[in-house]
Amino acid sequence: QVQLVESGGGLVQAGGSLRLSCAASGSIFSSTMAWYRQAPGKQRVWVAIITTGGSTNYADSVKGRFTISRDNAKNTLYLQMNSLKPEDTAVYYCNKSPSLLNFRTSWGQGTQVTVSS
Repeated sequence: QVQLVESGGGLVQAGGSLRLSCAASGSIFSSTMAWYRQAPGKQRVWVAIITTGGSTNYADSVKGRFTISRDNAKNTLYLQMNSLKPEDTAVYYCNKSPSLLNFRTSWGQGTQVTVSS
């Protein structure tokens, strides 16, 4: 059974940094992985994707500020977030890449990131 546990969120001032972690169990970590976020009243969207080989892709809104990485030996996904903005405020989740999601996909509890102005 797949289990995803996100951590590392918190309250930070604009311009600050946070590093999120996602511990994954099960076979999910053999996949391309992604970070997502869901702001209040909005849909969940992807922000960063990383293949098993380390190739990355970022949403335009975070490009140049966020860095996704993974430790395949530890089944852990990371998101380094720098130069945070109030609009980055959201609950952040990890999971397989968007193309691999379906209606049966399970999600973790997420981690709250709040950026104050």
